[in-house]
Amino acid sequence: MGFFDKWKEKWSSKKKEKEEKTTIEEEISSKDEKQVETVIQEERENEATSSISVPEKPDKDEHEQINIETEEKEQILPSTEEKEVKIYEKGLTKSRKSFISKLQDLTNKYKKIEATYFDELEEILIMADIGVETVMRFIDKLKKRVQDEKIESPLDLKEVIVDELFIIYVSGEVLSNKIEYSENGPTVLLFVGVNGVGKTTTIAKLAYRMKNEGKKVLLVAGDTFRAGAVMQLKNWSEKIGVDFYGKEEGVDPASVVFDGVTRGKSENYDVILIDTAGRLQNKDYLMRELEKINRVIQGIMGKEPNETLLVLDATTGQNGIAQAKSFKEIVKLTGIVLTKLDGTAKGGIVLAIKEEVGLPVKYIGLGEREEDLQVFDIEKYIYGLFKDFIGDEENE
Repeated sequence: MGFFDKWKEKWSSKKKEKEEKTTIEEEISSKDEKQVETVIQEERENEATSSISVPEKPDKDEHEQINIETEEKEQILPSTEEKEVKIYEKGLTKSRKSFISKLQDLTNKYKKIEATYFDELEEILIMADIGVETVMRFIDKLKKRVQDEKIESPLDLKEVIVDELFIIYVSGEVLSNKIEYSENGPTVLLFVGVNGVGKTTTIAKLAYRMKNEGKKVLLVAGDTFRAGAVMQLKNWSEKIGVDFYGKEEGVDPASVVFDGVTRGKSENYDVILIDTAGRLQNKDYLMRELEKINRVIQGIMGKEPNETLLVLDATTGQNGIAQAKSFKEIVKLTGIVLTKLDGTAKGGIVLAIKEEVGLPVKYIGLGEREEDLQVFDIEKYIYGLFKDFIGDEENE
């Protein structure tokens, strides 16, 4: 069973659950209405007879039970997941229209699979920022499947292409996209990345998300080098309603982190998000600065940051891959936040990051709104990117 067959089966099951929920709600609603009608009728009868007795109301516990049952049934409806799928679809529109139209044109061009078909497919995939090494391995696997399964038509190869690209991400070492939260004390997230990738905005969006999950969040302005960085993060904290700690520009970033993390620990914050400077052009200085910040955090918390997340701009393509490799030499990274994925026609960079850098993509930016920062989900990503190539399998 291919990727899209499994996707269709998954959402068919959810549709069935949704229909069952609707039926249950209608039955509950009907039952509730009948109880209310009974009360009204009793009140009218009592008024007509001038009785001083108080009419019996429906049993409160029974009403509460109905509400509880309704709330439990509402959990069946995957409304949040459906919204997330829509965000992926919308955010990957530019990549889908460019990348997939080229794949579709290639499929229509050839009636039989030939050597030149693979040459053109290779070029399309490289242009989609999947990465040369990744594409070469992918083409070799595809050729082997064509030979082993005796596939002759490019039409029959469409689902195989999607399946193999999906396998690129999920095969090999298991990469978790979950944030490692502390069981005791604050969870410390350190953000690194060059200037201009959307690092500060990403921190704010993630803080907004965590605040809505009920967490007490503190932002720490550790980028004291870039002009306006401290004020930018402070403005974001006020906009989204979370706390902020920072000092004036030009002070030692490690001293800011020391005071910020100390406050976060003493005031029982759930999460501390730390911004840092992104002077990658001076690797030695940046390495020393990040090492110092890590030592400060370890001295206060007794361990390194729970996560050190590299923020990359998806529109920079292979330059982003090069940045990831450089930062990986400097600091112990635990994951990637890929911003501006909605602004590129080359959405294949997600696959290249996993294959060439060996780091999980934990969040992706699919738009300007706070809710457009999404936890990365490989299934939603593959569906959002390839749904027009295989056929628009609606899940509504």
